[in-house]
Amino acid sequence: MLPNFNNSLELLEGVEREQLYQNLLLQLKKDFELANVPINIPLDISPEELKSTIHEKIYYLIVEKFPEYLNLLYVVDIAESEVKKITPSDVVDISAEVSFLLLKREWQKVWYKAKYSS
Repeated sequence: MLPNFNNSLELLEGVEREQLYQNLLLQLKKDFELANVPINIPLDISPEELKSTIHEKIYYLIVEKFPEYLNLLYVVDIAESEVKKITPSDVVDISAEVSFLLLKREWQKVWYKAKYSS
């Protein structure tokens, strides 16, 4: 069964334990590229740096490039209902929540591929 996490850092530590961190990085790069949103994610990035990089990018997209932000949510396949559950507050908090949703969805993709592909 897919593990459940409470925040981005906990999720990334769990991904490392499952030895799927590199797969997650590749999936993130792929989906950001598909959404035509440039992001620099080196393959040797630490979980803390990754969390910060994703959060900063989401914040920037919400504030500066909202259509690209919506396109990224669509490409990653984040449910609109999940985004609507976020309590409206300041953009920093919202972008942190969206970053967690994005990482969680990407993790699901990687986990299912690892678990069920042969």
